[in-house]
Amino acid sequence: MPDSETRPGRDPELRVHDGIIGAVTLASVIAGVKIDPTFFWLAGAIGAVMFSSAFTGFCPLHFVLGRVMSAAD
Repeated sequence: MPDSETRPGRDPELRVHDGIIGAVTLASVIAGVKIDPTFFWLAGAIGAVMFSSAFTGFCPLHFVLGRVMSAAD
């Protein structure tokens, strides 16, 4: 069992990243159901970027958050 030092989700940058991605994905799905199905494309685009980042190691949002959060220190 991993200890508190190696447990995933301890990095503040990662927590902010996951919160933003989750909120935008959830909002796009709700908007797709309630407003217009075109909003499902946003959820699909987020999924495609997350899938590609698993292979490339590059996520645009994580890159921007790294710059912004390191500048805030």
